[in-house]
Formats: sequence, structure tokens, C-alpha cells
Amino acid sequence: MLKHVLTILDLLDDPRVDGERVAAHLRDLAGDVVEAIGIDVTRVQGDKGHTDFVTVRVPGTDGRSSGGDARTLGVIGRLGGIGARPERIGYVSDGDGATAALATAAKVVEMYARGDRLPGDVIIGTHVCAWAPTRPHEPVPFMDSPVDMGVMNDNEVLPEMDAIVSIDTTKGNRVINHRGIAISPTVRQGYILPVSPDLVSVYESVCGEPAQVFPLSTQDITPYANGLYHINSILQPAVAAQVPVVGVALTAVTAVAGSATGASHEVDIALAARYALEVAKGFGDGSLSFCDEQEFATLTRLYGDATHLQGVGTD
Repeated sequence: MLKHVLTILDLLDDPRVDGERVAAHLRDLAGDVVEAIGIDVTRVQGDKGHTDFVTVRVPGTDGRSSGGDARTLGVIGRLGGIGARPERIGYVSDGDGATAALATAAKVVEMYARGDRLPGDVIIGTHVCAWAPTRPHEPVPFMDSPVDMGVMNDNEVLPEMDAIVSIDTTKGNRVINHRGIAISPTVRQGYILPVSPDLVSVYESVCGEPAQVFPLSTQDITPYANGLYHINSILQPAVAAQVPVVGVALTAVTAVAGSATGASHEVDIALAARYALEVAKGFGDGSLSFCDEQEFATLTRLYGDATHLQGVGTD
């Protein structure tokens, strides 16, 4: 996986990079089986520039795309931009979500081409923008994006996904002080649920250390557009999804600005990508769950529908 991370980082650390260059690299990895894999690029223009959404669909041996019943995992690389040009020169810390997702895509595509295929379909999505704006945030500045969060969710949260892993750089805070990766509790339809024991087990196996879990507040799982404080955009896919969502955060011991350059750690990005891959294996074969379905049904029966938290709300 580290090989793919290094290659993707080199590809993204270029002011001329766009979604088509990334797609071309992934198609080269697919080789003779490229027709079986969906690799699409959609350019979207916003008020502050444009970005390219890259979506990769890798079919599983028993995936729904081929008539099977294995579950489909979505892997989303969440970010504002991979670069803050012309304000900052070079690749920024915020880009690590995109790098991790694209490295995951590269590995799964390579595995498929070699004949080492997962049971369920895997859909990976992120966006590529080397000229993104920045915005103020406490305790350190964040990256902004040429398009708003609704557009991101429209292009990245797809109806085929049965659960979502959302990867995002989450260093601009003082509540998770750990170098590496951390996972969130499961979020589903406006509820913050218990941390999945299965996802903790994957963490322990991949990282070789006790699981790090970062805290969430209700604000974090509501839309950005409501003006409330959010830890970052890592749980924004949960605003648009009805399925379970778990954040995989790239973290640091100190607060690091999303617009900082020279702040990425390749081995940590590889951890996030390996984690997503192992979750895809277990989720597709049915051995891994994001939440207890029976308990979730009981929760909603007792306390009602919390999906109103997924809307912006009114004053």
C-alpha cells in the first residue's frame, strides 16, 4: 500500500494535476481488465473555481453489480483541496483524505487485475483540486473548496453504498492527540451509535496498537450549512446517507492547519488506506458490521426518527 501512497502523492503534488490524470493512472493499473472497472471523472464548477470528482467502481466476485448479494462498501476521501495555490505552494495536509482513498482504489484495482478479488463491490470517491481556497477556523485554518458540501455529497455519496468509510485529515483540533489514524463512532440517520467492535478489531490488526477513537458532538453530524461548529467535514457523508458511516481520521499530536504544507506522513496515509481495504474485505464477506442492526431498530422504535438532524433546519 505504501507504494501506491507514494505514487499518488507524487501525482497529486503537481499544480497541473486533474481528475483525468488520476484516472489515467488507475486505468494503467487495471490493464487488460479496465473495461470491467468503472473509472469516471466529473468536473464541477463552483463559485471559487472547479474540482474534478473521481469515482472508481471495482466489482466483487459476489457483488451486486454482477447479480450477487454481497454488500457494497463506499470509501470516500473527504477534503477541501489537495493544494491551496496560489496562497500556498505545494500539496497541503488536507489532501491526505484524497490520497488515502485513491491509494485504496489503486490497490483494489491492482488486486482485481491480478485475480485477487474481493467478495463485494467497492466504490471509492474523492475529488481533485490543486487550487482550492482556505478559510478561518479555530484552532487552526481549514481548507475550503470550490464547491459546497451538498455538491460533494451529491457526487460522492452514492445509493449503491451499504456502508461508508469517510477518510479525512483531522489534525486541526485539540481533542484527538495521537499520531496516526483514529476512528469515529458509527453514525446513522442522525444518531451517534456505539463504536463497532468489529471496526476496533480491524484497527488493532492494522495498526498493532489499541484503537484510538475520536469524539463526536451532535454538531459534527449536522450539515455544514447550518453555521454550527464542526470538528471538520469527516462525517458530512452521514448527512446525505441513510446507511452507517464511520470516519477514519488522519491525526496528529499537535493541532496542524489543513492548509499546511510539508505536514503529511506517508506511513499514516498508508495506515488509513490499509484500514479501508481490510474493512472492505470483512464488510463484503459479511463478517464485519458497522452497527448492531437489532439494537438500532430498538433505538429508533423507542426514540423515533432522528433524520431531521441531517437537514439544515430553520431559525
